[in-house]
Amino acid sequence: MSNPVLEIKNLHVWYRTYGGYSRVLDGVNLHVYKGEKVGLVGEAGCGKTTTMRSVLRILPEGQAHIPEGQILYHGNDILKMKPRELQQVRTRGISMIFQEPAAALNPVFTVGTQMFDVIKYSGLSKEESRKDNIKRLAIQAIKEVYIPDPERILNCYPNQLSGGMKQRICIAMAIVTARELLIADEPGTSLDVTIQDQVHRLLRGLVEKKEMSLIMITHSLGVARELTDRIYVMYAGNIVEVARTSDLFANPLHPYTLGLLSSVPKLTGGGVAEGIYGRIPDYLRPPGGCRFHPRCPRAVQRCREEKPLLRDLGDGHQVACFQV
Repeated sequence: MSNPVLEIKNLHVWYRTYGGYSRVLDGVNLHVYKGEKVGLVGEAGCGKTTTMRSVLRILPEGQAHIPEGQILYHGNDILKMKPRELQQVRTRGISMIFQEPAAALNPVFTVGTQMFDVIKYSGLSKEESRKDNIKRLAIQAIKEVYIPDPERILNCYPNQLSGGMKQRICIAMAIVTARELLIADEPGTSLDVTIQDQVHRLLRGLVEKKEMSLIMITHSLGVARELTDRIYVMYAGNIVEVARTSDLFANPLHPYTLGLLSSVPKLTGGGVAEGIYGRIPDYLRPPGGCRFHPRCPRAVQRCREEKPLLRDLGDGHQVACFQV
């Protein structure tokens, strides 16, 4: 198999707070191959967005600290890149769709101004950077996300668009120039379920059409099942299970994965979803051993004292649990 497009190795991220360092990521390992669609799932607050913001080095400056780890893009460590190299990754290699489109778009500039800037600084040649060509690319991208009357949309301000249209514009900006990897950070969270479905179908179609790799961050197992080939389950800054999507749903192994599946609302008259006892731990004072042990029905003394590492159980199905 070819080398991965992106590989994260033993990534630790701490945030400086008034009470000390909040140790959010605790040794994350993840990889994505060319053309692969990968899901990163888990509860809100488990470190999914922090992991992906680390990839583009857009964590809050002065607050975030990365004491250990590597983020390899085609074998080159993003964490060690100089500004010019990092800019090339951001403009030609990896793009990201953020969770809240209203916050991602600048309210004082038109959609056209913002899209033209994205295209202008994406490393086009002098010939390709002509004003008429930039406008053509922007219109083409808006058409690809199925927004009618693109010329009018270019002259609109973000507040003149609906939530669904803003999210589609964010997708258009992410794919307006050729990219190899697209990171989608819960792109349907702020939308109603009908528009969510449209956005997810649109994303899947565009990724397949443009032969891009995709990392879909979501807390919805249903979305991950529909859009991805392989799933990473994250809990409290740790990857606890990795498997092909079909295998994960057919044979979930980690107690946390089982808890997530039991939290899905039942629509067949089977009663209320069970949910998972407790909450995400305090990252200032995380529990020792396995971070899930305070909520785990299978926890034993070893779980409280020793951190389990991912073990390959065959066919790429990995789990970090002493009881499996």
